[in-house]
Order: sequence, then structure tokens, then C-alpha cells
Amino acid sequence: MNNTRLRFFSWRCHYAWLLAFAAAVFLAALRFGPLAEQTTIECVFASLILAGLALFAIAASGRIAFGLLAGSLPMLLLVIAANLKFRYLSTPLLAPDLVYYFNAEIAQTLLRYPFIIAAIVAAIVLVPLLLALLWRGDFRPGPNLATRSARAFGVAAAIALLAVTLYPRGPFAAVYDKGMWEAMNDESFVTDFVVSIRNAHVSTPRFRTADANHDDWRDLASGTAAGTRKPDIVAVLEESTFDPRMLTACTSRLCDARMFQPDADTIAHGWLNVHTWGGGTWTSEFAFFSGLPHTLFGPAGVYAPFNLAPRIRYTLPRLLDADGYRTVGIYPTDGDFMNGRDAYADYGFDAFYGGQELNLDWGATDADVFAAFERVFKAEKAKANGKPLFVFVLTLYQHGPHMTPFNEMPAPYDKPLFPGKLATNNKPLDDWLNLNLTNYLQRLSMSSAAMTQLEAFLRRDDRPVLLVHFGDHQPSFDGAINALAKTVPPQVPDPQYTTYYMLKGFNLPIRQENYPVLDIAYLGSLLLDAAGLPRNPFFVANTLLRDRCDGHDLDCRNAALRDSYRAWVFGHLDDLK
Repeated sequence: MNNTRLRFFSWRCHYAWLLAFAAAVFLAALRFGPLAEQTTIECVFASLILAGLALFAIAASGRIAFGLLAGSLPMLLLVIAANLKFRYLSTPLLAPDLVYYFNAEIAQTLLRYPFIIAAIVAAIVLVPLLLALLWRGDFRPGPNLATRSARAFGVAAAIALLAVTLYPRGPFAAVYDKGMWEAMNDESFVTDFVVSIRNAHVSTPRFRTADANHDDWRDLASGTAAGTRKPDIVAVLEESTFDPRMLTACTSRLCDARMFQPDADTIAHGWLNVHTWGGGTWTSEFAFFSGLPHTLFGPAGVYAPFNLAPRIRYTLPRLLDADGYRTVGIYPTDGDFMNGRDAYADYGFDAFYGGQELNLDWGATDADVFAAFERVFKAEKAKANGKPLFVFVLTLYQHGPHMTPFNEMPAPYDKPLFPGKLATNNKPLDDWLNLNLTNYLQRLSMSSAAMTQLEAFLRRDDRPVLLVHFGDHQPSFDGAINALAKTVPPQVPDPQYTTYYMLKGFNLPIRQENYPVLDIAYLGSLLLDAAGLPRNPFFVANTLLRDRCDGHDLDCRNAALRDSYRAWVFGHLDDLK
């Protein structure tokens, strides 16, 4: 009797420890998952998902401790993985990452982060071991009618709870409405992952085949004849750069940077309409290379370097290659970042230089990047055997945060520049906005000086050269930039999505173009005009739409014309493979 009682108490003690451990894992998942979400509705949303998973695992297995652990582990592992990714790559873990980051390069990238490798190995070994131990040691009631009924009811209740919670048009529709870009930029790790699941699929733009023939997309009037020498073409994407003179409060002479001012070499310049805000440089790359807004392809379009670059048939680098150019990409970050190396190959570049090859990193100034460009330009000229070059250069010095303390910046940027200036709420700009805007202007002064040096380099001999530089998106200042009033022409569809572009020609005839606002999707065809180059059927149609819509694309007033163009591009030309 005593032995039986001793075994009973031993079993109870053992089970209590198992239950306590499972409860601790559940509480950890709750604390670092749902309770760490950024808004109340997201906390409730994630909590119900966790509760539904735990209830389902308990009811399906008939084991409380095992079910509690099994239901909690998916969310806990998700939170750990999301925090690791956010720490090292500054973006949360999203469902499409499991598709687009699972490639040969991921192993090479992980080798640079031993801690991540250790965490993955530990999870692979420990998770199955823990589940096996709890399965064997957990208490399971006998298979009577009441138990089976309770378990069936629990499974049904869990499925109903998860179905209602996860339904995109259900009580948590507001959570799903946050959008893909917002999900890539906040720290609601559970919510971000769940709402991104439906955003992994590329949507083919809708069109009616018959619309393609409503307008003529073949007849392009001849422009300026090409010269005997094709110009070298240099395109510079200026990270997070816009003309600050659009800010009503930015009346200082420091807002009037030289890089925005036209001169005798200017072919075209002005406001550029882009399709992203606060980040997503790679989507502006895509629009420039492909002549298409990434937003045409649904929320998954934000992953353009992964899912669109391999499928787009017509790109500017491919066209220039067909026109006899050697095409070169300069990427100052690691070539694996956002699939850059593979995406540039898909876009049609002959050569790619990443940050490792160029000894550049996230702290590289425009002057550093342009010095690397000069080295690459000379080397590639030697390789080109007389071919002209197309070189695309990405800068990153204006990438946020813009939080360098005043006492660490040179005069006159060592103090707030806009005391007393008013924001949209008619209140003076606060310390945060003064700090961010002053940081932006200090970096802008460095970019402008570097651009002057780049122009001098391109002017050194008599070769014809086209130089275009443009902003990919506005910086967000952690969202605070929206408190600044903006003054733009009425043709600008949305000041929040407006940057700048500047197109210059050296040692070639100048034919000026004038668009009150130009969509970034047309920047490539504008380059082709300036170079006097032939173009393929896509860029013929792109040029025609640019002229017929006066530089507008998504906001073109002639909806029928825009629909005919989409039908031609995707129905007749099969631009999306």
C-alpha cells in the first residue's frame, strides 16, 4: 500500500512539473507574442490565435501538458525567429520570407551569423525531444464516451475560434487592412506574419484582351536621330532623397541644394511620382528597370526582387544590352540583401558589384560610392571593347534613422534649423522633427557635393554621357514627416509619394523635355529618348502612354487608355511570364 501511494505521489509530482513547464512555455509565448504586439486589437487577435492553437492541441491529443506545449511552440518559435530577423535585417519575419529567402544563398548568409545557426540547430534537436518527453509522460484519461465527446467539442470549438479570428473579413478585418508595407515596418511580429500569408502570391494584373486593340501601341513617331556614338548612361538612385523645397517650412537657403537645380546640360527635371513611401527601395528599382509599378501585382509586388524580377520579360537593362551596351550594377550593400545579386541578373545586367567587392557598407557616403563607381567605370570600359556602358548606382547614405545629435554634426547643422516654423497642426516643429530634418539637410549637402564631383568626372573627356539621378522614396522620420505641410503643383497626385529626378547630357545635343510630374515607370523611356536609341515593343508602348497621359501612369485621367495599355502589355506582349 505504501509503495502504491509512493508511486502515486511520485507520478503526481512528475506530472506537476510537466504541467508547470508546459504552462511556462505557454506564458512565455503569450508574453513575448500577443502581449508584445503594438496595438490592442493586434494583442487580442494574436491571443485568440494562441488560445485556439492550444485548445486544438489539447483536445486533439487528449493530453493537457503536451497540448499546451504543442499549441504554444509554433507561436514561440515564430516570435524568436521574427526577433532574430528583425535584429539582424531590421524587418520582421513574414510568410513570403519562407518562400523567397529559402534558396542557395541563405546558407551562405547564415554562416555569417553563428548565433542564428546555433538557434536553428537547438530548435531542430530540442523541440521534437520535448514533445516526445511530454507525450510519454503526460496523463491521458481513459477512452470513455464523456472524454471523447469533450475532446470532439474542444476540437470543434478550436477550429471555430481560429476560423472566425483568421477570416480576413471577420471581426479582425482592420488587422488585415494594415497592408504589406506597414507589416514590413513594425514590430507586431505575430500579426505581421499571419496577415502576410495571403500576400505571397503574385496577382496577374486584370485586363480584357479586347481592350488592347482600342489604341495603337505600335506607332512611335521618330524622335531625335541617334548620333554616331551612343552615349554612356549613368543612373543613380539616391536613397530616401527628395527635394526639401516642397516642405512649406523649409525656407532656409540650406534647402536649396545644387543637385536639384537645372543648368545648361539639363534635359529634364522635376517631380517624380514613386510607388512606395518610407522604404522599399527595391520597388523603385523594379519600376525603373521594368517600366511598371510593383503595385500592379498585388501585395506580393513588394517582394519584386524575388518574385517579379525572374518573370518580367521586358526590362531596360535587357533592351540596352540588345542595343549594344554593357550593363553594370553597383550595389553598396551585401549582394544577398533583398536578393540583389540574383535580381540584377534577372533584370539583365552583365556585371554586378556588391558591397563586399567594393569595400562599402551601410555607412558609405555618396562620395564613397561614387569613388567606387569611378573605379568600376574605368575597369568596365576596358572590358567593354568599345561598347558604351550603362551603369546603375545605388546610394544609401540618406537611409534612416536621421538621429545624429546636433553636437556631432558640423556647422550650420549643429543646432535646430527651424525654430518657430509650423507643422500641419499649426504648432512649431518639435525637437524630433528639427533633429530629423536637420540630419536630412546635412546629408543632402554631402550628396549634392558628391554629385557635383560625379558630374566633373563624367565631363572629363569628350565622350557623350547621360546622367540621371532620382529619389526612390521619401524618408519617414519614423512617420513624423507627415506632420510637415508640403507645397507641390496640382498635377502631383500625392505629395507623400513624390521625390525628384534630374536628367543631364554631356557632350551631346540637348533636347529639353518638360513634364509637370513624371511617374518613375517612365524614367527609362525618357532615357531612351535622350539617347536616341531604338526600343522594343514594350518601351514603344511605354513611351506612347507617357506622352498620352502627360507623365502620369496609375493616376492617368484616361482610364480607358490605361486599360488598353495594360491589356497590350500583359495580354499581347506577355510581359509577365
